[in-house]
Amino acid sequence: MAFEALKVGELARRTGLTVRTLHHYDEIGLLRPTQHTESGYRLYTAGDVARLQRVISLRQLGFSLDEIRDCLDGPGFSPLEVVGLHLARLREQLAVQQHLCARLEALAVRLQTAEEASADDFLNAIEEMTMLETLQKNYFTPEQMDAMKAAREQLGQETLERGQEQWAELIAELRTAMESGADPASPEVQALAKRWQELIELSTGGDAGIKESMRRLWTERGDDLVAQFGAQYDSRPVWAYVEKAMAAAKKA
Repeated sequence: MAFEALKVGELARRTGLTVRTLHHYDEIGLLRPTQHTESGYRLYTAGDVARLQRVISLRQLGFSLDEIRDCLDGPGFSPLEVVGLHLARLREQLAVQQHLCARLEALAVRLQTAEEASADDFLNAIEEMTMLETLQKNYFTPEQMDAMKAAREQLGQETLERGQEQWAELIAELRTAMESGADPASPEVQALAKRWQELIELSTGGDAGIKESMRRLWTERGDDLVAQFGAQYDSRPVWAYVEKAMAAAKKA
């Protein structure tokens, strides 16, 4: 029976992936649909679905999207190369897991002597810790994680908390401007875009690699982050709007 090519929405429904993720895979050249309708809609063939299966398999092994693309597109792609990459990634994960074990052991001591805080409070803290560690080990290099830790320590807790509040406020203002139809080139939106760039610099320390890793994390696991920390920090809906504002600033 011939396979009927799928539109992106149908492929998302059949695989459990999000349309946003499939669009991202297309943008970075990881999974580009072979066909398009006359109206320009993406159509995924049987070959595209087979490639997607390989992408997901390698992703679940812990490979980054860049590593997956290099593996699948490289002329020297071989099972031995996959094993080597997998071993390297497992060693990184083991180091992170050992660090997490030390943190949980310290928390266990606190649990034994806790009087005011409930067990649920601590379990929620553990859930947050493990989720963050799991996400970080797949999206940030050990060097990037060390750099972010050093930056957090230098900034201090009060500055970090204020930075989180500023992100939530800025995202809300950008959404309001976007939904009201404000021109990205207008002074109002340009001021918001400038604040966006300043917060990006604060969040990443000006490191382009950390900035890209954060964007990839939000692109692929944004729904998980929203569920954990709240929709007020979800900047994805305004990305394109901010990019238009920045493009307008460069033309000015």
